[in-house]
Amino acid sequence: MARGTIYRVVFRRRREDKTDYRIRKRLIMSGSLRVVIRKSLNHMNLQIVEAKIEGDNVLTHASTIELKKYGWKGSTGNLPAAYLAGYLLGKRALKKGLNAAIVDFNGYKMTGSNRLFASLKGVIDAGIEIPHNEKVIPEEERVNGAHIAQYAELIQKEDPSKYQAYFSQYLAAGLTPEKLVEHFEEVKGAIDKEVQ
Repeated sequence: MARGTIYRVVFRRRREDKTDYRIRKRLIMSGSLRVVIRKSLNHMNLQIVEAKIEGDNVLTHASTIELKKYGWKGSTGNLPAAYLAGYLLGKRALKKGLNAAIVDFNGYKMTGSNRLFASLKGVIDAGIEIPHNEKVIPEEERVNGAHIAQYAELIQKEDPSKYQAYFSQYLAAGLTPEKLVEHFEEVKGAIDKEVQ
């Protein structure tokens, strides 16, 4: 960092590897709205952001935490929840007259069809135009939770004690994991009804 007699401190977010300012500059210079997708271990947070000189202006947002309002009983850290949060964001954006944006993943490692791309698919399916590559979008069976339901059926047949341990949160919430696909469709329908 020190060069000669002048000591220049690098921006804190750059030192912590939180922001790549070269990518951020290109995104902002495009002049487009950005769909900002951030993830934690148990949640997804999505925003549609407009870049301003004084700072970013959040136009609308959605989170997997909000899915409980629409009746979601499953985990908030899986692909179906990520998709539903994206779908909710897309519906809210359309209601405000926003219909096109670009995606901002902020340097996340792109490893196959993960929760980030499930959220992106939800935003696109809601009707927002976002340039993307179809190869990275997860299949419908993974997005609606069919893979979780199949795994639950398999585990229940093989070892009921493992089934109770693996899906204890689902069962405590009153949701049998085998019916996750139907539950997913119910919640998606509830979002459609409320956000029009």
